[in-house]
Amino acid sequence: MIDVLIVDDNPIVRDALRTYLAVADDVRVVGEAADGRTGLNAAQRLRPAVTLLDHRMPVADGLTVVTQLAEHTAVLVLTSDSAAALIAAMLRGGARGYLVHGEFDPPELLRAIRALAAGEGWLSARGASVTISVLRDQAAQERESAGRARQAHLERERFGLTAREEDVIELLCAGHSNAAIARRLMLTEKTVKNHLYHIFSKLQARNRTEAVLRWSGKQ
Repeated sequence: MIDVLIVDDNPIVRDALRTYLAVADDVRVVGEAADGRTGLNAAQRLRPAVTLLDHRMPVADGLTVVTQLAEHTAVLVLTSDSAAALIAAMLRGGARGYLVHGEFDPPELLRAIRALAAGEGWLSARGASVTISVLRDQAAQERESAGRARQAHLERERFGLTAREEDVIELLCAGHSNAAIARRLMLTEKTVKNHLYHIFSKLQARNRTEAVLRWSGKQ
């Protein structure tokens, strides 16, 4: 038997959901709540297999409680809001499913509940589209970040600094004095000054500021 909690501030919606679920012999509604905070308390107490969660509610909305709810139950968001930002935020918050009112029927709702109870996910067509878009954007950002890192690495390689000189210049960029660099790297200040001499020469920098700017790729 799959225990279900309904969290929605609209009594008509809660009644309709109960009616939908009553036809299934493997699903039972074990509790209801009209706001997010009460819903969270009910989930902590009842530990339902699946919680049907609305977004717009008084006291605490769905997005506010989804992460905590997901610690106790599989969350299936049921809402009229199909905004991409909300779908992405709910999924990042821990929701395992997302359905938009008017875009699913009772049989699909039951399939979604059973899927979540079995440890799977379930998304409406809009939810799947948003998920694909978010993943595509993340992949593009990761590629862009990796490309910048490779470029930075190549830029730095051309200076020909040794590993120790790189340690020194990184600390210099972080604003540390010669004495602080010496303490952190367990060197003498004289050794740090020698490293800086070679660093300035390789970076063709006349002073600390130019060295930092050149190493950071800002000059």
